[in-house]
Amino acid sequence: MRESIAFVLNGRRETLRNVPPATTLLNYLRKVKRLTGTKEGCAEGDCGACTVVVGELREGRVCYRAVNACILLLPMLEGCSVTTVEGVRGRDGALHPVQQALVDAHGTQCGFCTPGFVMSLYAMYLSEPRPGTARINDVLAGNLCRCTGYGPIMCAAQSMYDLPAPDPGVKEHADRAQLQAIAHGETVALECEGRRFYSPGSLADFARLCAQNPGATILSGATDIGLWITKQHRDVAAFIATSRVSELQAISQDGATLRIGAAATWSDLEAVIGRHFPDFGELVRRFGSVQVRNLATIGGNIANASPIADAPPALIALGARVVLREGARRRTLPLEAFFITYGKQDRQPGSFIEAIELPLLQRPERLKCYKLSKRFDQDISAVCGSFNIEITQDKVREARICYGGMAATPKRARNVEAVLIGQAWTLATVMAALPAVDRDFAPISDVRGSAAYRSQAAKNLLVKYFHETQRPPSGTRLIGRDAAFG
Repeated sequence: MRESIAFVLNGRRETLRNVPPATTLLNYLRKVKRLTGTKEGCAEGDCGACTVVVGELREGRVCYRAVNACILLLPMLEGCSVTTVEGVRGRDGALHPVQQALVDAHGTQCGFCTPGFVMSLYAMYLSEPRPGTARINDVLAGNLCRCTGYGPIMCAAQSMYDLPAPDPGVKEHADRAQLQAIAHGETVALECEGRRFYSPGSLADFARLCAQNPGATILSGATDIGLWITKQHRDVAAFIATSRVSELQAISQDGATLRIGAAATWSDLEAVIGRHFPDFGELVRRFGSVQVRNLATIGGNIANASPIADAPPALIALGARVVLREGARRRTLPLEAFFITYGKQDRQPGSFIEAIELPLLQRPERLKCYKLSKRFDQDISAVCGSFNIEITQDKVREARICYGGMAATPKRARNVEAVLIGQAWTLATVMAALPAVDRDFAPISDVRGSAAYRSQAAKNLLVKYFHETQRPPSGTRLIGRDAAFG
């Protein structure tokens, strides 16, 4: 085992020992390195003021991602590169095209949010060809601006590709060489003040460490665990990170089954899910922001077992299975059976989610996903509904309906399904099934919606699903990536 972490910060190698595992990257940058261009705004991954760009080796290339430094734990950077706003300028001191475009478009006023915008656009500049307006909207959804307005920033995002460009290959070549120099397959084990952080380099080591440390917290993207530290001030005794376990990040197809490693991020999954299940893909686009999707994982979304997590309703409607592992032993169960009650799952200490198996549909348009929230981007659902109903000869042959936000766990509407199955697929049948919603669910009232609203919304979504099987979705929803979905 190695007792230090190594990463590259603005082109220089950092090697650290005796680091408190709960140290956030933001605090390290500002308080230790005095790189104060990275700002602290919300400290929960919402405002984007702390955005930095992380690079990691993938199949011989460097993949650059915008992430929130406020919730990213410093030891998670083992083997990665980090670029802050101070590292964007050229060696000759010239502004990067991203920065120059913001200057030219008058895209900054108070300047507090500007470094975060620079870094989000910088990650896009490094990774993508000239984007369309919809993609720019997605990229900037995780960056909050209170004074300038987004018009000039959008103009800068478009015009930066027209400015004289540095050779991106030079940066990637230099970064690749540095990352290859610090790459290894050993387990990293940090300990400081009685707190431990493990970063295994293989699935076998990961499984062994989980079995040996059954009370440890499994850490993937830290998009939720980071808030335990910054907002709840929890004292976590031990972490075991998934970030260097390539087997947990793998996505493969075996016949009619899509197998997704538990540590696959939502950014990795967005295109894959969208290709197989277009409606689910659009739902994924509303998971947090690009910065959040670059870190958050499908396994973390499931393991947290939140009743308002947006992925489980769609996964359950599709009949997904979860693969649990404890040591060398594996067991597979339907995802809906994994959720027992609020805060309790069918997972023993020392075991972990290894993968999710997702059956593919011959007619993917059967699956419809709807998220109701008070704003389009970065909001928690009041109700999330997913419907997968098979109609054969105008009759309901099979129905899988699952809601989030309606019970203590993501839950199937089994009474509604029972009313529908075997009946003619007509509006009258759907209306007759609506009272069964109240037998399936007794939702609560909170700041996102009243119990009455949730109940009525859940019923309305079933009616909406029916109408979308009768006519193009343009008749029941706003279409286009610039419009609200669902």
